Amino acid sequence: QVQLVESGGGLVQPGDSLRLSCVVLGRTINTFGWFRQAPGKEREFVAAMRWSGVNTLYSDSVKGRFTISRDNAKNTAYLQMNSLKPEDTALYYCAAASSYALRSRASAYEYWGQGTQVTVSS
Repeated sequence: QVQLVESGGGLVQPGDSLRLSCVVLGRTINTFGWFRQAPGKEREFVAAMRWSGVNTLYSDSVKGRFTISRDNAKNTAYLQMNSLKPEDTALYYCAAASSYALRSRASAYEYWGQGTQVTVSS
C-alpha cells in the first residue's frame, strides 16, 4: 500500500506562486503525477514524472507555468505553480503508479492523496 499526503494549498491572487508538496509513504513507486478537480468538472491531468528519472509530462494548460519535481531523499513530490490564474482553482491531488509510463489518464494511477485546495481569486 502507498499513502500520499498533500499540502501547500491556499488562497492566492492571480499571478502569484504556490508550491504543493506530497509525501509518499510505503511501497516504492515508479511514476507520480498531479491532478486537479474543480467543482462540476472531471479530474484533470496536470503533470507527471518518473520518480527515478528526469522525464516529465505536462498538460498544455500548465506547461511553462508549473514545474513537477521530487526530492528522493525526502520521499516528497512537488508541484511548483507560478503565474497562477483563476482557472487553476481546484482541489489538487498527487497520485502514484507502479507503471513506468507517463500517463495523463487518471485511471492509470493506483494511489491517490486526499487533495489540497488551491484557490486563485482577486
